[in-house]
Amino acid sequence: MAQIKPFKALRYTKKAGAIEALTCPPYDIISESQRQGYLKTNPNNMIRLELPREGRDFYATAGQTLREWERGGILAQDSRDSFYIYEIEFAVKGQKDSVKGLICRVKLEEFSKEIILPHEETLSKAKTDRFNLMKATNCNFSQIYSLYMDDGGVRNQLHGLSAGVPEIEMTDEQGLIHRLWTITDPEQTAQISARFEQKKLFIADGHHRYETALNYRNWLREQGKAAPGDAADCVMMMLVDMENPGLHVFATHRIVKNLAQFDPAVITEKCGKYFDITDKNGLSGMETELEAQYNKHKKAFAFYCGGQSWKLMTLKAQFEQERFLSDKSPATNGLDVTVLHTLVLENLFGIDRENMANGLNLAYTRDIAEALAEVENGAADCAFILNPTRVSEIREVSLANEKMPQKSTYFYPKLITGLAMNKIR
Repeated sequence: MAQIKPFKALRYTKKAGAIEALTCPPYDIISESQRQGYLKTNPNNMIRLELPREGRDFYATAGQTLREWERGGILAQDSRDSFYIYEIEFAVKGQKDSVKGLICRVKLEEFSKEIILPHEETLSKAKTDRFNLMKATNCNFSQIYSLYMDDGGVRNQLHGLSAGVPEIEMTDEQGLIHRLWTITDPEQTAQISARFEQKKLFIADGHHRYETALNYRNWLREQGKAAPGDAADCVMMMLVDMENPGLHVFATHRIVKNLAQFDPAVITEKCGKYFDITDKNGLSGMETELEAQYNKHKKAFAFYCGGQSWKLMTLKAQFEQERFLSDKSPATNGLDVTVLHTLVLENLFGIDRENMANGLNLAYTRDIAEALAEVENGAADCAFILNPTRVSEIREVSLANEKMPQKSTYFYPKLITGLAMNKIR
């Protein structure tokens, strides 16, 4: 099963500056103006390596910058193999919460081995970008976020090992508190590694980076630059217990735009075959109405075409248990996003997978207000507001060796980039 290892993380030194000014959110949720803002605050910010935009060859410049920072003492590798316990403290809807996990190296495994399991489709463009960066830097700057099933043994051990004062504690610009503990005791690290020998890992966030790490390992071997057992056999991950009460998955809503023809009345009539449709007035109650359906385990979403009214669409009871959607497993067919994509987006709007991948008629956001505003100001034809995917649904789809549509999950909070890096060569 999963093989995890301690490692000597590459980390910032005091010479680099305050850690708050050196870290950044994941590269794929940062705008160019935000990127420039991080660099203005401190030119040593990790965004210069994780999302390079300087020089004629962005990737080569990132590789050169990394080497310069190592030579200049901005970055230094830890002297002892270590595990790193990472905790984020945050608030959701005014309630304080936290999530804690283990940063480590994980041996790369093909998905066919069913040791490390994905749940979402990936895009070639994003993998090409990450592959070029890995070739130039030979480093993982951010952790892949993965989940595991636990009987309490790992959770309790990590809790005990992080009972003391953290080595790093910082608050980011959004008010989230990040803490890091370093575990170097060989007996403790060996015990933690042994606990994972019978576990599967479920990728929560970082599918593109994981597939890229596999491609990079294979490329190095083809070039004669790596062999089995080398550091390229592993990738850096943050491992979190699937039953951690601090795990939050937010919904990602669908914005439909640039349709050649769009008639809300026609769409509503056709949807009536499969959905109970209720007219609603007032947008403030939309999220509450959807949450009520979620708590009943109903497959439902809001259909919005502008103004102060919207339609609640709930899958009819006679269709909930039928495999009429596709030849996929009940786990996949039972997802809200599968119902929406299959019955509405593909069937009625003609937005197939290639269209979705190219972003021709579909955009995504986790901000309900943004989705509604895009319709109201005429930039979009309509929007579908969804409930979040459950962690248990992610597990069941992964165990069925299937994948969800893109943008089915948004794990919150996102892991910060820059506390620990994995030097591969």
